[in-house]
Amino acid sequence: MDVEKAKGFIVKKLFHHGYIGGRHTDVENLKKGLPGHFKGDIKKAAEELIKEGLLLEKHASYGKHVSLNPAKRKELEIYLE
Repeated sequence: MDVEKAKGFIVKKLFHHGYIGGRHTDVENLKKGLPGHFKGDIKKAAEELIKEGLLLEKHASYGKHVSLNPAKRKELEIYLE
């Protein structure tokens, strides 16, 4: 899986489960449901989406959580198609 496909997978998964804005999930949950050899791509893609501003980061005492940035809805639609 390349990084662009991994980005699409992350955005679709977060959107499907309603992790937008204030509702967030642990970064480790993004890897669930994938074979082990794709998990590194997911982590790299998540970091890129955070840098692009498409994912919001929330640091908690129990780990890093992410959600989709509702202000970037137009950019997110590219991955939802």
